[in-house]
Amino acid sequence: MSREFELCPGRRVGGEQPCFIIAEIGQNHQGDLALAKRMIRMAKDCGADCAKFQKSELEYKFNKKALERPYTSKHSWGKTYGEHKRHLEFSHDQYRELKKYAEDIGIFFTASGMDEMAVEFLHELDVPFFKVGSGDTNNFPYLEKTAKKGRPMVISSGMQSMNTMHQVYQIVKPINPNFCFLQCTSAYPLQPEDVNLRVISAYQSAFPDIPIGYSGHETGIAISVAAVAMGAKVVERHVTLNKTWKGSDHQASLEPDELAELVKAIRTVEKAMGSPVKQLLPCEMACNEKLGKSVVAKVSIPEGAVLTLDMLTVKVGEPKGFPPEAIFDLVGQKVKKNIEEDETITEQAVENHVKKVKC
Repeated sequence: MSREFELCPGRRVGGEQPCFIIAEIGQNHQGDLALAKRMIRMAKDCGADCAKFQKSELEYKFNKKALERPYTSKHSWGKTYGEHKRHLEFSHDQYRELKKYAEDIGIFFTASGMDEMAVEFLHELDVPFFKVGSGDTNNFPYLEKTAKKGRPMVISSGMQSMNTMHQVYQIVKPINPNFCFLQCTSAYPLQPEDVNLRVISAYQSAFPDIPIGYSGHETGIAISVAAVAMGAKVVERHVTLNKTWKGSDHQASLEPDELAELVKAIRTVEKAMGSPVKQLLPCEMACNEKLGKSVVAKVSIPEGAVLTLDMLTVKVGEPKGFPPEAIFDLVGQKVKKNIEEDETITEQAVENHVKKVKC
C-alpha cells in the first residue's frame, strides 16, 4: 500500500484516502482574470479538490530567440511566441488575487512552476504543494531546488523513461519524502492506445512507498476512471468552459458537465472498490434466501441409512438445509429419521453432524 502524506492542509493522499482530483485550468483562462475566477468556481462546483494554473517567469523559461520567433498558429495571441505567452501570463498580484478567491470559496489552489523563478514565487505565495510539469521532470537541478523547499510535490512523467523516473525518485526521496508520481503521456488530445495505464502498476511495483496517480490528456472520462480503479491516488485533468475556444489545450480538456461526471464516477468507483475479503454480505441475504440452493434427497432415504453421493442432489429447497458445498461432507453420515424423496436434508436429520466453520 502506498504511503500516505498530507498534500494540502487537512487533506492526505495515498493509502486508503480518496483520490485527490486536480482541475488543471492551466492557461485555458485566455489571459482573462475574471474568466480564471469563473473557472475556479466551476472546479469547486464540480467537486474537484484543487484548481491549478501554470506559472512562468518567461525570461527564465525561454531564451530570447524562443520568445522572438514568429508564432502564426491559429491559437496565437500575438505575432511572436513571447507576445503570445505574455498575453496568457498573470502577474504576481493577479496570482495573489486568484489564490485568495480560491480560499474564499473553499478550494485548494496551486500552479505548476514552469521554471525555477516561478517556483520561488509560488513558494512565496505559499501554495500547498508544487506541481512539476512533465517538461521539468528530467530537469534535475530544478527538481533538487524544488524538493529543498520542503513542500509536497506532484510530479508528472510525460516524455520520460522508467530509468529517468528512477533517477527522479533517487534525487527527490532523500530530500523530500512527500511526493508522488503521475503516469502521463504528453499528447493533446491523447489517443487511447498511447495512454498506457499499465505504467501505473509498474510505478506501484517500482515505487511502493509513494502514491501513484494519473494525469490525462485524453477526451472523455472513461480512462481516468479506469486509472482510479487501478489505484491512482491523484487524478489531474485539464478543464475548460468551452472546447472550441482558441488555445491548444481546450480540445483535450473537460467541460463542466464532464468534470462533474468524472468526480461523480471516481467517487462511485472508490465505493465499489470495497474490501478484498470475499464473504456473504448482508445485502445478499434476500437473494440467498430466495435462490440459494440446499442439499436435497434424490431418493427416499430410510432411517439409519448411511448417505452416499447418489442419494443426494442440489436444488432450491424449502426449508433451507445444508448448503451445496456441504454435500461431500454428508457422504458417510448416518441419518436418524426417514427422509422422503425431494425433501431437504437438514441438520436435524443427520447424526452427530458437525458444521465446518467457513474461513
